[in-house]
Amino acid sequence: MRLASPRFCRLLRSAFPLSVLCFAASAIATAAQVTAPAESFPLSLTIGTGVVMDCPEGIARIAVSTPEIVDAVTASNTEVMFHARGLGRATIVIWSKSGQRKTYDLTVEPNLDPVRHLLRETFPDQQIDIVASQGSLALVGEASSQAVVDRALALVGASAKGAVSNVKVAPGGRDNQILLRVRFAEMDRSTAFQFGVNLMSTGATNTIGSLSTGQFPAGGFTNVTNGASMTLSDMLNIFAFRPDLKLAAVIEDLQQRGLVQMLAEPNLVATNGKEASFLAGGEVPVPVSQAAANSGAISVQYREYGIRLSFTPWVTPQHTIRIHVKPEVSSLDHANGVTAAGFNIPALITRKVETDVELAEGQSFVIAGLLNEQISENLSQIPGLAHIPVLGQLFKSRSESKTKTELIVIVTPSIAAPVANQPELDWPKAFIGAPKDAPLVKP
Repeated sequence: MRLASPRFCRLLRSAFPLSVLCFAASAIATAAQVTAPAESFPLSLTIGTGVVMDCPEGIARIAVSTPEIVDAVTASNTEVMFHARGLGRATIVIWSKSGQRKTYDLTVEPNLDPVRHLLRETFPDQQIDIVASQGSLALVGEASSQAVVDRALALVGASAKGAVSNVKVAPGGRDNQILLRVRFAEMDRSTAFQFGVNLMSTGATNTIGSLSTGQFPAGGFTNVTNGASMTLSDMLNIFAFRPDLKLAAVIEDLQQRGLVQMLAEPNLVATNGKEASFLAGGEVPVPVSQAAANSGAISVQYREYGIRLSFTPWVTPQHTIRIHVKPEVSSLDHANGVTAAGFNIPALITRKVETDVELAEGQSFVIAGLLNEQISENLSQIPGLAHIPVLGQLFKSRSESKTKTELIVIVTPSIAAPVANQPELDWPKAFIGAPKDAPLVKP
């Protein structure tokens, strides 16, 4: 075996440190290249839009964390386009040919311009805006009342679901209170046809209300309005939208003449957007059979009847009052009742309507045309003689009467403003002295 020469060994010993030094320098350079921090840029896009980014060093490769949110399309060797496809956040990394790396933190937000336009159109006098933050939507700004905030949320919810409210209510802001004056009146249409009342006829003396049959004294309503003729037989025509017509005077006169019967006159107050209800009547017991496990057991449930009213008001930005109103009048009908489990259960005659209307404050509207027709048969006879066979029919008399009534609901809304704070009265100290003993009275 031949051994290396001493000269070769000396060369090897001198070259080894140089190799180690070169390897260490290469490792340090590689580590520096791997751990060099990348540039990071925040970027915000609206869904459906795109942006073109420049990379002068040339694009080597691109990585997208969430392709369903954003696309990265290479337009050229030095340009890339980001296209927002869905809501959320994504990260895009671009490596250049020179070895540099750029990171883009993208946030894709919804297009809120149509919603902002809708808010400005609906609430022109309010400072309400909508913003997107961290994937959620929020209303911001200041409103005059909580009712305005609730309406804005309901309006935005149709196009921007999941929105929350960070709107502040202005100090001293109050929700509007709406007072609803309602009159339930029932008119005998048969009597109206018989008398031929013409309320809307006017003469030279500016009087209103003439009776063609002479049944009543001459005259009627005075200084109510001027206008064309309109017969009372069609009750809906009386209560046309006439802000100058004094409906209270018309109804009062009809009530005194026996043509109209007032059933109820409730006054209800509700805050803006809240429901108020009224019921004047009673409850009728209705037996209900229980399940098969309790065969033969009967429980009692109660059904309400009478005069019912529920309404929900809103004050619009144009300072008109929009009302969703549901009046109902029901009464017991024993003639059409049924017998169940040994109980006589009366039927219910119900007249109800549900409608929406928008009025100026103080205007009245009428819901009419709720008709009810009843036919009754009366039997008159002479006791004893009426029971004689064959000849008894000569001592009997039968008559049939038909009654046709119409329910009229008159509604007048107004805004009930709170009373301002009255100044406290000064205590009359200047006019009050110290108490004195009463003088003695000699007997």
